[in-house]
Amino acid sequence: MQGYEGDLGSDELALRRLMRQAVQEIEPGDRALEHLRQAVPARRARKRQAVVGLAAAALFIGTAVPALVHVTTSNGDSDDRTSIAGNSQDAQGGSGQGKGPDGGEKDTGAKPDKSKSKDKKDKKGKKDGKGEGGTGGGGTGSPDPSTSEVATSPVCDATQLGATGSTNPADANGAVYGSFRVSNISDSSCTVEAAGAVAAVAQGAADPAKVGVVDHTAGDAAAGLPDPSLEASPLVLQPGAAYEVKFAWLPSDKCPTDSGEPTPNPTPSEGGGSGTPEGGTPDGMSAQLGRADGGVADGSVVVSLTAEAGAPSAGATITNACAGTVYRTGVLPAS
Repeated sequence: MQGYEGDLGSDELALRRLMRQAVQEIEPGDRALEHLRQAVPARRARKRQAVVGLAAAALFIGTAVPALVHVTTSNGDSDDRTSIAGNSQDAQGGSGQGKGPDGGEKDTGAKPDKSKSKDKKDKKGKKDGKGEGGTGGGGTGSPDPSTSEVATSPVCDATQLGATGSTNPADANGAVYGSFRVSNISDSSCTVEAAGAVAAVAQGAADPAKVGVVDHTAGDAAAGLPDPSLEASPLVLQPGAAYEVKFAWLPSDKCPTDSGEPTPNPTPSEGGGSGTPEGGTPDGMSAQLGRADGGVADGSVVVSLTAEAGAPSAGATITNACAGTVYRTGVLPAS
């Protein structure tokens, strides 16, 4: 130690003495030795963990990168090998090549790859707009004129629509088919979003509790109505164009039979205004009381359609109807 200090200059020795004097009174704490015993092993453990982590990362990178390169190059190689194999097979005549009439190969020349030619045509068609999705080939990507027209046409209001109704004669089972025709009576196009409200009103001997309206569905009892798949909504109506709503009345019961004589009016009206001279029933009472010969009661159902709220309603009357169901369709483009 003395020899080491002898090699130092006077300035270094003075600095060394000052540093020793500055720290000679510093003493370690009571827990310094215990702290060192715990800190040193912990520090060594952290260093080992860091070294192990670096080694694991290096191993992962060393195995992942070659695998990725292999996958990338194998895809390209497989395409190249497929192309080479196809060209080689075509050059040798392929498995479908037979022998010609003279016993030799029919064609020993290489044939073009049909799949590649097809792919090129498809790509060219898509680029020119004539393939799938283009306007020339009717693909699904072409804009639908009806859709764009719906987007630009406002919804029909009550003043633009007029409706009429009609029925056909009843068939052998008493079923009656009819339809409503709703026309655009304005001078501008509009969009129909719903067929409208269909109602059925019982009259006379018809029972309101036994008369209802339901939507027509595939396979229901109204087999004479068009299939629901033919309905179109929304539908753009040009001026003068129309749509139809068809319906069917299927009776569930017959009208009741009248019996007995009409009851006379016990108090005929004074002055003979509406009573009979003999004190019989007033005018119109016989229809309500029924006929003396026991005939069928007079009942009917009025089916009506209101295309839009506030628009005039169209009606169709079904006679000899007292109980049943009205089946109605949605919007059907009129022919």
